Amino acid sequence: MTVYKRLFRYVIPHWKIVPAALIGMILVASSNAYIPFLMSQVIGILEEDGRASGSLLIPLILFITFVVRGFADFMAVYGLNWLGRAVIHDLREDIFQHYTKLPSAFYDLNSSGSLVSKLTYNTEQVSEAISNVVVVGIRDSLTIIVLIGAMIYISPALTTMVAVAAPIVGWLISLMSKAFRRYGLRIQTSMGDATRVTEEALSAHRIVKVFEGQEHQKKQFSEINERNRKQFMKLVAASAAGDMLTQYTVTAAVTAMIAVAFSGLLIQDLGASVFIGFLTAMGMTLAPLKRIININAALQRGIAAGLTLFETIDEPVERDAGTKKIDRARGEIKFKDLSFGYQNSETKVLNNINLFVPAGSSLAIVGRSGAGKSTLVGLLPRFYDVDTGQVCLDGIDVREYRLKDLRRQVSLVSQDVILFDDSIANNIAYGLLADSPRADIEAAAEAAYVKEFADELPDGLDSPVGQRGALLSGGQRQRIAIARALLKNAPILILDEATSSLDTRSEKRIQSSLKELMKDRTTLVIAHRLSTVENVDRIVVLDQGITAEEGTHTELMSQEGIYSGLHRIQFSD
Repeated sequence: MTVYKRLFRYVIPHWKIVPAALIGMILVASSNAYIPFLMSQVIGILEEDGRASGSLLIPLILFITFVVRGFADFMAVYGLNWLGRAVIHDLREDIFQHYTKLPSAFYDLNSSGSLVSKLTYNTEQVSEAISNVVVVGIRDSLTIIVLIGAMIYISPALTTMVAVAAPIVGWLISLMSKAFRRYGLRIQTSMGDATRVTEEALSAHRIVKVFEGQEHQKKQFSEINERNRKQFMKLVAASAAGDMLTQYTVTAAVTAMIAVAFSGLLIQDLGASVFIGFLTAMGMTLAPLKRIININAALQRGIAAGLTLFETIDEPVERDAGTKKIDRARGEIKFKDLSFGYQNSETKVLNNINLFVPAGSSLAIVGRSGAGKSTLVGLLPRFYDVDTGQVCLDGIDVREYRLKDLRRQVSLVSQDVILFDDSIANNIAYGLLADSPRADIEAAAEAAYVKEFADELPDGLDSPVGQRGALLSGGQRQRIAIARALLKNAPILILDEATSSLDTRSEKRIQSSLKELMKDRTTLVIAHRLSTVENVDRIVVLDQGITAEEGTHTELMSQEGIYSGLHRIQFSD
């Protein structure tokens, strides 16, 4: 019920469609209730040999009844399906928006495949629970109620005999509900796993081909696919078994009723018209009863899906308790007694880091892989929050700034370049930069040598880049990322292996642009290629989460420590 209460909040904005759908369902139920009386009248006329007097009126009434019933059913089905799609539209909007606000730690623990599956498959299960389940549930429940009312009116004695089956049917439905929800959750989990494996195989298709990983990926997917099939078949088996047992129970009740009616032991003077009317009413309850039992599986899947969706919506978003506004920072950065470890990890990535970066200066952070370089710079725009200590910008803890204001002070160019399936120009002028003048976009593209290759494309800067930039080379993608940072013109620049995908010639040309960009800006440079950091103001060497060395290139080379060792290895040829 908790899930449906929360879903009801999504129904409220679209409530106007509900009365029409309810009226339709009431009309369907009422028309169904009239049919047994109509059949009773037919038998009565036949018994009295009054065929001529009733032959035209009753067929006409029957025809009108089914015309009204058909239109009413259309109103109910269309109305509630429209409502279901509207609710899913709003729910997907909320989930997607919530995804964009979740902290980086959440994505470390959850695969993108499972999150995509929730947004697609799980929401469809909720849609079915809202539309089809509600249509069947309300319409058929009303039908059963009015038919039971008709049965009581026609023959209370016969109704009492059949009623003994009701508790057994109720118990069976309750028993199946638990199984349906259990299997529904397992099916949704397996669908998330299937989406994850598929996404991995498609995005890494080159690696799969070169390393002949087709069989490995196929085996992974086959195991998940088979698990999904088995869980679904368990769900089908539970539904079919419940349906079968329900039919057995109702059939036993009907058989007993007919036997008693024929024997005349308990019910005297039971006319044919009464008996046929009652039998018609009872027979008409079987189809809606079966549908209600069958939709229980869809209902429980919808509830299970709703639980997973609302669990995601309830995930805490990035903490943004800061109140300080900032238009443009000077760029002074201080890491003070800083320690940090990733969630679910017992070891610290960074331990007691103390660094001061004056405004407008450049600091290179070097070290072996896994030393914590990218983690350190990621604490500045608050991709993660420190465990202990502080990260300060212009003397103020970054947690005191409003998150949007803080991140507007930072431009980022990382080794893992992310481009969107759009044009080159729109990838440069992305997000906050979308309204940038065309002249500024072209200037940034020129400075980052993007125009050099874009001019050779049919549509220039308006040429598509493909999914994740698949239509471009690694170096071209990197240049677009640099152009994006140039256009943002933020006071702080983070270069995380920014030229790693460039050839030597392109790197030298980009370095001149970066050198110009770094003027009057605080720049944090992460680099494995030490030739790119020789001219920065200061270099710090991270080793196993601590600052092992610090100084200029010349000073560090004279110390004969980690830095000079790394430098000798790279230039040993």
